[in-house]
Amino acid sequence: MKSAFPTRIAMPRLALVIVSLLLGGQLAPAANVELDPPSTPAGYVALLLINEVPFSGERGYVSEEDSKAAMLSVLWVLHCRVAAIPPGYSQRQVAAVETRNVIEVMTAGGVKGQVDGFYKGPDGRPVAVPRVHERVAYLLGIANQGQPGKMARLLTHARDLARQYFQAGPAGKDLFADLRKVGAKPVTGHGYAWMTDARGCDPGGSFVGVPNADQGALGGNRFYTLEKRK
Repeated sequence: MKSAFPTRIAMPRLALVIVSLLLGGQLAPAANVELDPPSTPAGYVALLLINEVPFSGERGYVSEEDSKAAMLSVLWVLHCRVAAIPPGYSQRQVAAVETRNVIEVMTAGGVKGQVDGFYKGPDGRPVAVPRVHERVAYLLGIANQGQPGKMARLLTHARDLARQYFQAGPAGKDLFADLRKVGAKPVTGHGYAWMTDARGCDPGGSFVGVPNADQGALGGNRFYTLEKRK
């Protein structure tokens, strides 16, 4: 009796290609990005790092490397406001608060304070405005739709930078640490502020914008050092 299941089936070449692609898709690892809860210090800092830089397809996006460098520079600003106040300045003058806690620096001044949208709620816990959470949820949704790509890498980079910070400090070089002059003006080095890189955005006072030649423009932001005081 002839078998109803031939031992060999002639399959068109196109069908073979399609099957191969399907199997390849099944075997390829899908992105599964998970962030730390924003109720944790590392999760809260990661929320800020994600919020402050552009992702692929957003205005101001240049490259994955540019956005990663911006995340690290934002983290260094927070760290310097906590642990590297230059001579001639008090921490309150630079960071609007006296603390050794980076979360206190982030939340100082309320909703429109030190870091726009990051503040302490009525119960004293650090929170962020809804638009921050909505954007991060949107980015996570895109990142986890397919294979790991730019979105997933940027999200995990922010997460890992924040985790590392609470274990051993910033994981990378402070790009502005050795800056000593901006034009003819002596400066302290290190970054102490960042703002959207747009006309009319300037922290004023003793803050001095870092020039493009010194990588002062990253991730759609302008970074600032401080004028050196005698």
